Amino acid sequence: MGKVDIRKNIIDILQEMERTQHVRQSSEVMKRLVASKLFQEAGTIAVTISRFPEVDTRLLIEHAWQTGKRVVVPKCIASTREMDFRAITSFDDLETVYMDLLEPIEERTSSIKKDEIDLQLVPGVVFSEKGFRIGFGGGYYDRYLEGYNGECISLAFEVQLIDDVPVEPHDIPVDWIITENRSIDCGEQRRKS
Repeated sequence: MGKVDIRKNIIDILQEMERTQHVRQSSEVMKRLVASKLFQEAGTIAVTISRFPEVDTRLLIEHAWQTGKRVVVPKCIASTREMDFRAITSFDDLETVYMDLLEPIEERTSSIKKDEIDLQLVPGVVFSEKGFRIGFGGGYYDRYLEGYNGECISLAFEVQLIDDVPVEPHDIPVDWIITENRSIDCGEQRRKS
């Protein structure tokens, strides 16, 4: 099965998730993340503003602000398929853009360089325990992660994990995947294979 079919299959499964289950499992993922050393030691955290059925990132963002961390979210540049991560201090710093995505308002936010980001939360639809993922199809993160030297974590529900994800030469795996049930050291999984 190819990436398109795998992505569609998992999105269909996620869309069937009941809202109460989604809230409960998102909360479990967040508890694991904020308890992690990677989160606790990070000063600047890059994260997207999630939409159902993704793991909800709003509680994480609020917690990061409460604990004095800088939160940066991406502004997508469609013409080049690049991202400009910008610091936000409130959800009021966001605007709705194409496909109902929330992105930073440029006039209210400042651009943050890649090397200033300690922890990058990388979204996706499907993941292998080795850290490879199938995203939403835009290729934005594969471009952005080229040359990024900080830690990369993906947040996912267990149903988003499969044994093998088709891998292309430009694919960059994440270091960790955190689900409602566990934290997976993807580097260790790659070394085992």
